[in-house]
Amino acid sequence: MKKLLIVIGILWGATGYAQKFEGLALTPPMGWNSWNKFGCNVSETLIKEIADAMVSSGMKEAGYEYVIIDDCWQVGRDADGNIIPDPERFPLGMKAVADYVHSLGLKFGIYSDAGTKTCQRRPGSRGYEFQDARTYALWGVDYVKYDWCNTTTQDAQASYQLMRDAIHKAGRPMVFSLCDWGWSKPWLWAKDVGHLWRATDDIMDCWDCEDDRNNAGFTILLDRVADIYSYSGPGHWNDPDMLEVGNSGLTVSESRAHFSLWCILAAPLIAGNDLRNMSEETLEILTNKEVIAVDQDSLGKSGIRVRDDGDLEVWVKQLADGSRAVVLFNRSLTPENISVSWTELGYPSYLKAAVRDLWQHQDLGKFTGSFTAEVPPHDAVMIRVTP
Repeated sequence: MKKLLIVIGILWGATGYAQKFEGLALTPPMGWNSWNKFGCNVSETLIKEIADAMVSSGMKEAGYEYVIIDDCWQVGRDADGNIIPDPERFPLGMKAVADYVHSLGLKFGIYSDAGTKTCQRRPGSRGYEFQDARTYALWGVDYVKYDWCNTTTQDAQASYQLMRDAIHKAGRPMVFSLCDWGWSKPWLWAKDVGHLWRATDDIMDCWDCEDDRNNAGFTILLDRVADIYSYSGPGHWNDPDMLEVGNSGLTVSESRAHFSLWCILAAPLIAGNDLRNMSEETLEILTNKEVIAVDQDSLGKSGIRVRDDGDLEVWVKQLADGSRAVVLFNRSLTPENISVSWTELGYPSYLKAAVRDLWQHQDLGKFTGSFTAEVPPHDAVMIRVTP
């Protein structure tokens, strides 16, 4: 009996914390992150004002819940190795910020890096994984974004597993967001490590621009994740990066297309604009509950590009009630008619089905065999087809 207990103890020591927190992110996480709009210009005041705006704008009611501080909140470590928030920008400390976010019924997220320094040369978590995870738990952190700068010869899978184990041992359930930009193909190994993983380089605030580091506009990132749909599902999501809806680089129609496609992918919906100053069009896009329902569908299927006719595309997502969400996507500079056939949806051609336009909030009638819509340039029509 004594030998058996010793063996059990050894096994527990080896595997007791070798898991992520289950039951989290069963649908793609929804929230806001500071980076796309504010970069390093983060502060306690900003985060509180954003949290207030998330509630007052109706975004919380629409399903957004995480308020996430990205890079630049940290400035060093104390004599005991504890991470230090910027005392000028966060004078009351991170627990006070988390407590305020929680008081609004929202959840709090934070950023770190698997390397010795973050992407902005602030202290990373390498060598401090368990200490940082304990600190985050004491602060009340609910979500950790973990980046991949300054990692030299580290192995991605081992590094992310180490932080996963540290978070689990700290005892507070936290969504774990991996961010190595898809370099290690995390969709092949990260299902049991994180709740979501970046599958692309960073998004840029544009339609199809690209820089020399492979950061790119949303249409290019869309193409990069199109073929890995089968790896995504409840508790483990492909992440094509945060939303640029409401920033200056996209028109309203382009923002609508961007949001439609992220929802058909079952992508995390992490807004990156200034929630305190949104146009009516931006707010309408970000809070469209019918479109969000497609992203948050409990079946957790990622959409598939079933047709690619150059600039004209058809994307289809199977939903839990047996219906299908469809995005008719026009990349061209002219209005174009785009059709989808019932066989492309997995339905027999003779089936009669109801079609609803999710942006117009309008029932379009019942159709047999196919549906066609005129799609404006750089825009998308999103429908739900229900037998």
